[in-house]
Amino acid sequence: MQPLKQLAIRNRILGALPDEEFGRIAPHLNAVTFEKDEIIYLSEAPIEYVYLIESGLVSLLSTTETGSTIEIAMLGKEGVVGLPVILKNRIIPYEVRVRFRSEALKIKAEIFQEEFDKGQVLHEFVLRYLNVLITQISQSSICNRFHTIEATLSRWLLTVQDQINSNTLYLTQQVISQALGVPRTGITVAAGALQTAGAIRYSRGKIVILDRMRLESRSCECYRIMRGELDHFLNE
Repeated sequence: MQPLKQLAIRNRILGALPDEEFGRIAPHLNAVTFEKDEIIYLSEAPIEYVYLIESGLVSLLSTTETGSTIEIAMLGKEGVVGLPVILKNRIIPYEVRVRFRSEALKIKAEIFQEEFDKGQVLHEFVLRYLNVLITQISQSSICNRFHTIEATLSRWLLTVQDQINSNTLYLTQQVISQALGVPRTGITVAAGALQTAGAIRYSRGKIVILDRMRLESRSCECYRIMRGELDHFLNE
């Protein structure tokens, strides 16, 4: 399976595996593409496949009985969808929705679990990524509860930009409102303040990041904490 290894594997976990370990997984990987707003998993759905994200952006969403949603984490090319399988749980507890067109490599859940259970490099990397995910979930909870909407929006926009590598973000107020769990009016006011400050240019369904440093200054410490964990999770 060496030829497959020589391709541009973009998922950070797969790309960092030793050749021997990757070679065992490679025959079971299949490329898939998800369009914007496509749902990969509904909450409480059985996990048939694990998806290793190669590009784009995917959101994990928690939904109340009344239909309100909030984003608990975002996954990019470092990410794995379907992690409950490593805990022997084959039911996913949250909705997984595509924010931006995404590419992924999928593998049957039982095969991924078997490889994880071998306790080798994949096992270590997935546990490190699980720590990144836990940090993101806990820090997002703190941010959404204690920080201003402007700071939270700044943190969220910076994270999105990091993942899709573009200054132009096609996002509606409704999407941002659902992700952050705040009213659309709050998003309008916060986006307006960031625009007045010269950090972004905001129009219907489109945000352009004009000054990243200024946007970072408007964010809270949550962005730096999350980014730090993400940057270092595969380092020695």
